[in-house]
Amino acid sequence: MELLERRFGLHAAGTSVRTEVTAGLVTFATLSYILFVQPAVLSSPGCGMDPGGVLFATCVASAVACFLMAFRANLPVALAPAMGHNFFFAFAVCAGMGFRWQEALAANLVAGLVFLALSGVGFRERVMYAIPDGLKHAIAVGIGLLIALVGLEWGGIVVDHPVTLVQLGNLSEPVPLLAITGLLVTSALLVRRVRGAILIGILATAGLGAAAGWGFDLERPLVLGPGELALPSPVGTAFELDFKELFSRPLGEWLSVVAIFLVLDLFDTIGTLVGVAEGAGLMRNGRLPRARLALQADAVGTALGATLGTSTVTSYVESAAGTASGGRTGLTAAVCGVCFLLALVFSPLLQSIGAGVDVGDGAAQVMRYPVLAPVLILIGALMMGGAAQIRWSEPLEGIPAFLAIVVMQLSVSITEGIAFGFVSWSFLSLVAGRARDTSPIVHAFSVLFLLRYAFL
Repeated sequence: MELLERRFGLHAAGTSVRTEVTAGLVTFATLSYILFVQPAVLSSPGCGMDPGGVLFATCVASAVACFLMAFRANLPVALAPAMGHNFFFAFAVCAGMGFRWQEALAANLVAGLVFLALSGVGFRERVMYAIPDGLKHAIAVGIGLLIALVGLEWGGIVVDHPVTLVQLGNLSEPVPLLAITGLLVTSALLVRRVRGAILIGILATAGLGAAAGWGFDLERPLVLGPGELALPSPVGTAFELDFKELFSRPLGEWLSVVAIFLVLDLFDTIGTLVGVAEGAGLMRNGRLPRARLALQADAVGTALGATLGTSTVTSYVESAAGTASGGRTGLTAAVCGVCFLLALVFSPLLQSIGAGVDVGDGAAQVMRYPVLAPVLILIGALMMGGAAQIRWSEPLEGIPAFLAIVVMQLSVSITEGIAFGFVSWSFLSLVAGRARDTSPIVHAFSVLFLLRYAFL
């Protein structure tokens, strides 16, 4: 105990070992849904990564990043692959732009290394502050809606239509029924402010799905049974990065992917660190102590994650659940790191709960994820708060924000939404005679996006 006291300064921070361990467990329970979601997202059609390898990479990279946050920055912030970033990786870069996942991992590693280099020179703050607040909020809202749309599709609540593109699914079928039931159960837990509501909701939905499989004569099981407990193998994803194919693509194509990986990481990391630190009372004169070390932990996590086989690792806003439970030092993050490593042992259970269900026959066969669908829908709902921060009555801000959000949904591409937002903001600021009020960085990105469209 004395060693922990000296290492983390518990007394000076007004906390104790018991409080920090409790806070770490609460934080992990709150964010552990990523262990179910990440393998499903990156193994989805169009991306096709090995789910076992993704889970191994997720656990190891998250644990290392948490330990760095704990022992170097001494902050109660946990890290893991970010929601939104994984969808950009799988659905925009791989499925949408045609990158192989090996190339996408290489691009993500480049972004992580650039982020690590920028962590020591202050450029990250300039990029972060250069992007108008309205666009930042719009990008977050758009990603949230896109995640929710995927959740509705994964649950069979919304299905495709040859004319209207989407329509309501058959809600009397087992998969949508389980997804809707899970949505109601998890929503109720969130409304009651139950700690670890999302994790409990996942387990409850999986339990209901398993019970339905036992009690009814279903054509296909809704939840697969777990195998024997064993460590997942990194073979299949680790060290599979393909720089040769990545850099053989047109410069503007791969550079735009790296840039968006980098910018999204900047948004999440700085915003999350400041938000969690303010809530925990850790800010000092408006600045976060040891912020540079915290950003380095984030960058190392991303680089290691890409090397092993997962998408961008970043600071998690769910860390606020831990600070609300009294976490004030890096011991909270260290406990999360230990939990990530322990989760490796239970990987068969994690993968069985997050496994997909084949529905339909022949060419109409699709994969559904009724246990995970409620989580994605609710994460989308929780990301909608930024919409209230957009000045909709100001056309210069409202129109680009709207375009960023709506194009992101209709193109099913985070990249295209960001592009329309940036280009329209630059154009309207020029028309309004306020081009100088917008950072040159935004104008530069807009030109790059236009060149990309011109040479598609």
